Amino acid sequence: MAVLKILAWPDPLLKEAAQPVSRFDDALQAFIHDLEETLCAGPAAVGIAAPQVASLQRVIIIDASSKKNIKHHGRQVLINPEITHWEGYAIGREGCLSVPDYTGNVIRAEQITIEAQDEGGQAHTWHMEGFEARLVQHEIDHLDGLLFLDRLVSRRNDLYRRKN
Repeated sequence: MAVLKILAWPDPLLKEAAQPVSRFDDALQAFIHDLEETLCAGPAAVGIAAPQVASLQRVIIIDASSKKNIKHHGRQVLINPEITHWEGYAIGREGCLSVPDYTGNVIRAEQITIEAQDEGGQAHTWHMEGFEARLVQHEIDHLDGLLFLDRLVSRRNDLYRRKN
């Protein structure tokens, strides 16, 4: 396993759309292990998407279990995820491994239903809410070539420089 290099904004590869995964083979499993090791090496990171490490595959890993008092499904590898339903909206502060110097306020759906495949290619449906729903939406945006910077409520008033 290896820690992969995380691309940083404004790298143009972060604006590319990822392609669906069709082969659930040993190469995919090795990539998922490397992606997870990269996530674990990040500073308090809770999610990562394949395009952030220069791989244009529709693969994300999330793990909201470190957050206290929230509903979550634990660590999940989501392949070819698709949001099939959403409800409500809320503004929340987001940060990103690929935009390490800033955070910003973004509007996201409060509740979502997603369909995705697991590491073995099995299809699943999950219902998520709150922080976990926000996390999945953020990571799916990476698969579509979007960063939280593209969804700021206001570039003038809702982008904040991180304190070191």
